[in-house]
Amino acid sequence: MNHQNIRNSFLLLLAAVIWGVSFVAQSVGMEYIGPFAFNGIRCLIGGLVLIPVILLLNRNKASGQKEAELSGHPVNRRNCLLAGGIICGICLFLASTFQQFGIQYTTVGKAGFITAFYIILVPIFGLFLKKKCTPLIWISVLLALGGLYLLCIKDGFSIGLGDIYVFICAILFSVHILVIDYFSPRVDGVKLACIQFFICGVLSVICMLIFESSTTLTAVLSAWKPLLYAGALSCGVAYTLQIIGQRNMNPTVASLLLSMESCISVIAGWLILGQALTLREIGGCVLMFIAIVLAQVPAKNPFTSGNKNYIM
Repeated sequence: MNHQNIRNSFLLLLAAVIWGVSFVAQSVGMEYIGPFAFNGIRCLIGGLVLIPVILLLNRNKASGQKEAELSGHPVNRRNCLLAGGIICGICLFLASTFQQFGIQYTTVGKAGFITAFYIILVPIFGLFLKKKCTPLIWISVLLALGGLYLLCIKDGFSIGLGDIYVFICAILFSVHILVIDYFSPRVDGVKLACIQFFICGVLSVICMLIFESSTTLTAVLSAWKPLLYAGALSCGVAYTLQIIGQRNMNPTVASLLLSMESCISVIAGWLILGQALTLREIGGCVLMFIAIVLAQVPAKNPFTSGNKNYIM
């Protein structure tokens, strides 16, 4: 594994940690405001946080070198950036909306497991885009799903309205990962994140004004702490880490690394909310860790190591 893959893997794991802890913030925030309001405000905060970051990077000489590495004419890059930001923003809006509504009608454990179906859906969708995976990746996928099952499923696995919503969310997040995989090597990752958050935020706020017109400023101010965490860190930082970390990474490996947020959410609940880990949950964390390690093992098969469509 080269240094770039190690760095990208670390960035994706850091994003997973931030998202895992954000489940606590999300749970608290939803006690005050609705799903559209929460998603809209957090995304707008995330977009605003990235504006000074972009300005600082534009003044940095290293940023100029990075831009030079991006292929294509500047006008084409701007058009690609705008198109990518809009498409990513729409995907993020749809996925986040279905997830927020799904959580209202199902248990958190079911929501976490069903959302994690993107681990299976990404490589399946990737096959249609000529993305190939080594056998170790597929073994890692199975191990990760087993780990997520041990971590998240607590009661009977019945299919309800919330389960359907969250499953649709998993499909949309799979599309989101693949869209980022397409655009991230072609455009500046931070700018792409900024645009997608403003698109998602505006769409969510419009829906808030239509469907959650009873939302008050008092309710929003009461939720300022979880909103600030979810906006500045979960959106502004974590999604940017995802976009940068996914550059030249196989989307299946990226999805496995990002799925660690389920493990982190359990640990965060234990440390912050005092929820003790059971042996079952510890076993799930172990399976997830093994899956991630296997996903990073370099392929030694000479017939696959030279094919850029294979990971490793």
